[in-house]
Amino acid sequence: MPQRTPHPIRQHDPWARAGLAILTACLLLPSLGTGSELRETPIVRAVKSACPSVVNIRGEKTIGNLGAEAAEIETGRRVNGMGTGVVIDSRGYILTNYHVVDGVRQIQVTPADGEMLPGRLIARDSETDLAVIKIDPPDPLPVIAIGTSSDLMPGEPVVAVGNAYGYEHTVTRGIISALHRAVQVSDAQYYDDLIQTDASINPGNSGGPLLNIDGEMIGVNVAVRAGAQGIGFAIPVDKAMAVAAKMFSSHAAPGAWHGVELGAGAGSPQQGSTVAAIDQKSPAAAAGLRAGDLITAVDDIDVRRNLDFYRAMLQRGAGDDVQLAIRRCGDPMTIKLTLVDLPRPKQAGHPAWLLLGLDLKPIPGREFRSKYQTRYRGGLTIKAVRAGSPAAKQGIRSGDVLVGMHIWETISLENVSYILARPDFATLNPIKFFILRQKETLYGYLPVAMKTAKR
Repeated sequence: MPQRTPHPIRQHDPWARAGLAILTACLLLPSLGTGSELRETPIVRAVKSACPSVVNIRGEKTIGNLGAEAAEIETGRRVNGMGTGVVIDSRGYILTNYHVVDGVRQIQVTPADGEMLPGRLIARDSETDLAVIKIDPPDPLPVIAIGTSSDLMPGEPVVAVGNAYGYEHTVTRGIISALHRAVQVSDAQYYDDLIQTDASINPGNSGGPLLNIDGEMIGVNVAVRAGAQGIGFAIPVDKAMAVAAKMFSSHAAPGAWHGVELGAGAGSPQQGSTVAAIDQKSPAAAAGLRAGDLITAVDDIDVRRNLDFYRAMLQRGAGDDVQLAIRRCGDPMTIKLTLVDLPRPKQAGHPAWLLLGLDLKPIPGREFRSKYQTRYRGGLTIKAVRAGSPAAKQGIRSGDVLVGMHIWETISLENVSYILARPDFATLNPIKFFILRQKETLYGYLPVAMKTAKR
């Protein structure tokens, strides 16, 4: 969705030509267990512990017109793509890069046991280029050990694991070369805080883990510099886990409302997740949960970061009982709450909610002008985005401000109603939208099902 200037860095998209050497296949590592203790180095132990949680991702997608830099690629050509993912929940939830699965018709996932399973896209965050996909394994999957990126040191040894050029479970090693790198990949993709490493990261490594010497994931491999050797990049794991928590939160079923808002910035491991706010009409409020409480467990799932709380809420529905272990002013307590259906927003009958999945609230003109330095005259705050809606699929978030659709400003709800009710709306579909997100103006396209629009 963001549109920016290109940079001579490419995502290690799975359709580039091969060119770098493969070092070690971790599927062979179990055989090393019969060797001497000297052979089982810290790197070998790190790879042994992490590889069972690394999956290979394949799929077919259509390449469109990629511009002058890819003029030799035939427009509309179908190609077989590849990438990597990491298991973050034993039920088959896998974190990967969004560009690995973007446009893929059939996602095929191969866990470490070698049995290929179909996958489906659950949630995505196009701004950070992260996505969660889901498979249905016959048995629980091993979960990657998650470290922290808050204490990384330049020069620290690291290991990258992934599906490099289609060679499954390739292992490469190196060091952390630098931290907090800003990288412009294309007009639409910008990364503002990456780990730079000289561990060989090749096309197909996208979405795979960058490990520390303890075998903990400290980054998600994402990009390589075109034409350079020994320069690769990874998304810091604390940021990736915070984004994954938000994606899990938005994926929760409407009939699993608890009313808990967790504090921001809990991507790094800690002693629990802090409750930032409670909806006063929610099950959490009725159960006696308070802002400032520290949630340390949900049923039998320990909570070390926000992701753990939202993982525990997956696949639950209205009427399910949830037991929370908390600490209040240092004292341990247990609270039981019952999940209910998510209340419908006040604008539930508005076309913006029905057709786009947006719950909108007008912003007073003076407040808008004082808060946003922009050429737009006004906008509508996005209070909620319906899961699975056109808006959710385009990466629109709660807190964004809708300032325009097609050629019209969206200062009031009436403006949106006018646009959606136009007799020529079919010719505008998908309709271009403009939003403000913090200090950026972003745009994209919202496809609206016309048979839905006629209801």
